[in-house]
Amino acid sequence: MLTFEFILIGKTTWNYPLLIAIILIAVIYLALIHRFAKEHFVPFQPISFFISCALFLFIAASPFAIISHLSFSLHMVQMSILYFIIPPLMMLGIPEQLLNQLPRFPKHKWLTLTRLSPKIALYTFATLFLLYHLPFILTIIAGNPLLKNGYLFLLFALSFSMWKPLASPDPLFRLCTCKMKRYAFISGVAITPACLLFIGSAFLGYTGNPLFDQLIAHLCGPANLDALPIMPWPFNTKYDQVLAGFLMIGLHKLSLFMTLRLERKISIHFYEELESEVEKRCV
Repeated sequence: MLTFEFILIGKTTWNYPLLIAIILIAVIYLALIHRFAKEHFVPFQPISFFISCALFLFIAASPFAIISHLSFSLHMVQMSILYFIIPPLMMLGIPEQLLNQLPRFPKHKWLTLTRLSPKIALYTFATLFLLYHLPFILTIIAGNPLLKNGYLFLLFALSFSMWKPLASPDPLFRLCTCKMKRYAFISGVAITPACLLFIGSAFLGYTGNPLFDQLIAHLCGPANLDALPIMPWPFNTKYDQVLAGFLMIGLHKLSLFMTLRLERKISIHFYEELESEVEKRCV
């Protein structure tokens, strides 16, 4: 009989190439900050950038990347961190002055490499994210590593575009406060169908997990093996997908709250200068 511990044998290792790549990105970031924006960054920004790198390592390069395949709730924690928390943290961690002073790479060009409208990016992301978690589509994608990686990379790229109105490195590319709140609300509505898919599937009695099935296939295990008896509590109940849906809703709302608060802290000087300029024009 397969056990949770047996499945993880040989799987609890780090993805060292990805680990080295992220460390190199962090080193390059520090070098660029020191070279171009040594005196023009908010202390929160390097912290924000490094937290995003650490989170990416945890969900993509650590053993958690494999463990997340065993449970829908763990999978949704991984997806939520990857698409709802890492992009805004990483974008807010890039000082505006760094973009202004990078040679041969103008700020405007960097910020318009993806000309997709943020709302279109949001709706496209929400649609593709929902389709990805439909059982028959997930089964097809999970069986093709190249297709799966390409699909997830597309979602990751779209996530940066959809977060740009709230977390762009340049404050001028962000929405005003009132429009930010409206955009955050629209974002929550767009993501909700994927959350309801998990919750509804649980109550309809569907407990299949194509990601788990693919992992078992690599171990030459029996087909259509039920993951529930193998997983420890609280992931071994038929309501694991309910937990997945609510975790996704909670982490998305947490990311919106975190981004709006962090954006104000990082851009405090920009808003003070803006208010000062408005007062001068009113005099």
